[in-house]
Formats: sequence, structure tokens, C-alpha cells
Amino acid sequence: MQHIKQYVDEHRQRLLDELFALLRFPSVSADPKYKADVLNTADHVAQKLRDAGADNVEVCQTAGYPIVYGEKIIDAAKPTVLVYGHYDVQPADPIELWHTPPFEPTVRDGKIYARGACDDKGQFYMHVKAFELMMQTDTLPCNIKFMIEGEEEVGSSNLSIFVKANKDKLKADVVLISDTSMISMEHPSLETGLRGLSYVEVEVTGPNRDLHSGVYGGAVANPITILSKMIAAMHDENNHITIPGFYDEVIELTPAERTALNNAPYDEAEYKKDLDVVELWGEKGYSTFERTGTRPTLEVNGIWGGYIGEGAKTVLPSKAHAKISMRLVPNQTFEQITQLFTKHFLSIAPANVKVKITPHHGGEPVVTPTDSIAYKAAQKAIAESFGKEPIPTRGGGSIPIVALFEAELGLKTVLMGFGLDSDALHSPNEKYDIFNYYKGIETIPLFHKYFAELSGF
Repeated sequence: MQHIKQYVDEHRQRLLDELFALLRFPSVSADPKYKADVLNTADHVAQKLRDAGADNVEVCQTAGYPIVYGEKIIDAAKPTVLVYGHYDVQPADPIELWHTPPFEPTVRDGKIYARGACDDKGQFYMHVKAFELMMQTDTLPCNIKFMIEGEEEVGSSNLSIFVKANKDKLKADVVLISDTSMISMEHPSLETGLRGLSYVEVEVTGPNRDLHSGVYGGAVANPITILSKMIAAMHDENNHITIPGFYDEVIELTPAERTALNNAPYDEAEYKKDLDVVELWGEKGYSTFERTGTRPTLEVNGIWGGYIGEGAKTVLPSKAHAKISMRLVPNQTFEQITQLFTKHFLSIAPANVKVKITPHHGGEPVVTPTDSIAYKAAQKAIAESFGKEPIPTRGGGSIPIVALFEAELGLKTVLMGFGLDSDALHSPNEKYDIFNYYKGIETIPLFHKYFAELSGF
């Protein structure tokens, strides 16, 4: 551990400067106007892998944005870790809510503020720098492969094609991902599961054109009103999702599992204070940890229609739209849930509107084993780095490719993230603690050490 800390201390400013350079690329995969920036980011990541000591570094082209691959095989007999991350980021909108420019990293109170600081540039880059550290100190104990993609924020549709076509290239013993969070640096944790995702867009159409709300109001159904009522009907008085069959495959936690989950440190007052809300909201009968990690949800991610410009325009709109995501738990599948949603949403539409539903992307929920060599290696690494055992938790987010890796490569995944739930992922003023960044670089080499040792090397 001493040589690790010494290396990080000696290169502290350079490690930070390099992350800042990566964060300055506006690699927004959802917006075509950033295409050149996304491609430049891929080239930059590839060069940083080469600089760190990786061999066979490639910028692998896909039908969308490229996947950056690199490897270091020190001994074919030794175990291999496949590191996954993504260099694309969410749009920065709304820009006006950022306190500092989203693609000019700024440090305030020991935190890096920038789009992608935590999700996922800051976290995947820890692995690149930890690899550099092991190469420079001649302490790399196992083989390592990197697969850093550029479409995670838009559904990773081309990653599955790449994985299926490159199974030999991607052969490994475990996948290691840092794209998740810990409870806190005082209470380190390891996520043992992730929710799946079904993401759809709905369009409600009323009249064939926008109408004068004085001339036609009261005689023609307003699509925004109808859509609002339909969305409101998706939850009952107990905030239970009303789609028939939605919960049929959900496995309830045992009393012992619920107790273990809720024993994790949690301060509800601090939770509400951080979000500036007076009361929490969710499915009746479940705790916050259960609602955000082990229960399925349905959320409206965006809703629009009519006139939203400056001033007033008395219009009865022709169309209204919404984007809706459903987080899924083990045994639910995104294709089935998308079908159930579609059938139900169409069934509750009144005859005075037309409804169109467009599925966007999805992924399956996963639970990772806690008795594997890889998980035990992560436990030992965090225990040594933080001085205390990590708490197992369930993550509320989704990383659809985790199920893909298991299905196509036969690999389980270790979710060893160093972010915090309060890091404003996908929001203005995303941040990542400098302490967490360095702590990740210090902890990752320990994972490789213990994974090799527990594997018999």
C-alpha cells in the first residue's frame, strides 16, 4: 500500500490535470452537433491508454460512436480483468443552472464540478491511472483489458454487436466497473445489484393543428390535459404502479434481507436537506433504501407541448409529449414491461385523442454474487484502503451492459464505484470529490492484487 500512496502523492497534480483535460471534451453522445467532440474524446482516451502502458490499443469503429480497446497480457496463465467504462456524457442542459461552465472543470470545496466528472470520466479514468501506477511500479499482478465505449448514455446499442463479434478479444475472468456510488467515504460500500430499465416516449395528438384556446377551448380535448391525466393514473393512492401485471414477476425480499438492507447508515433528515424537500415520496410500505434499490418505479423524465416561449400565446396544442422511464428489479424484463406499459397506456387513452408510443432503449436488472473470488477481492481492497469493511448495497441506477456481459461472455461483474448519490449525476453542477478520485486510484491496484492472490497467483 505504501508504494501506491507514494506514487499518487508524487503525481497528484498531474493526475488531476489529466482528468481535467478529459473533462473539457464535450462528448455528448445524444446530440449530433457534438459528433466531432465525441470522436476526439475516443482518440484521446486511446492515447492515454497507450501512455499508461497498454498494448494493442484500438479505436474500434461501430455503426455509432467507437469503442476504445486496450490490453496488457503479462502471462496468459494468470487471471484477466476486463475494465468497462464510458467516455460519453449526458447533455449539460439546462446550461443556465450551472454555476460554472459544464465543460470547464472547476474546483470548489475540494470537489470537481463538470459534466462527466463522476459519470463516468472521473471514475473510468481512475482505472487508467491505476493501471499506469502498476506498470510504473512493476506491480501489475494479472492481465487487464479495457473496453471504454461512447454510447452508454444513449443505450449502448452498438456495444452488444461489438461484444458478440469479439468474444475472443474480450475473454476474461471478471468485469470490473466503476460507474456506481458508495454510501459515503466514511461508510464505504459495494453495490451487489442494479435495476433494469425500460425507456419510452409517448405522443398524444388531439386536433390536426394548434388551435386558438378561446375559439376552441372547452370544445376540443387538450392533449396536454389528457396526457397529464393519463400519467397521473399510472400510480394509485399508495404510489403503487397501476399497470396490470407490472409486479407479477417481482420477488419480494425476505424479512432478513430487508433488515440487512435497512441496517446501512441512513440519515433521513440529511437526505431531505440535501434535496431541499420537506417530505419524501414513494411506494407505501417500503423504506428509502428499498424504494431506490429493490422496488420497480415509473418516472416521467420530461413532458412538453404547446407554447413554452417568452410571454403568452393562447394556444390549444395539437400534440403533447412525455419521456417515461421504468426501473426494473430481478425477474422483470424490459421487453415484457415495455409491452405491458404500451398495452395499458393505449387502453386508458380516451377516444378524443390518438396515442403513439415509441420504445427507446432498455436493459435487464442484475444481481452480482457476493461469494465470488472477485467480490471478495473488492471487499479486501476497500477494507485495506478505507480501514473498514464495505457495506453491501443495491444500486438504484441501471447499467444495461452488465446483463449483456453475463449473457454473451459468461462473466460476472464487480461494481466498485467511488461516486456519491449526491454528485448530481445527469443534473446541472455534476461533481466528483477530488478525495474520491485519488482514493479510487489507490484502491484499484489492491483489487488486482487480491484478485490474483485469491485466484492462486
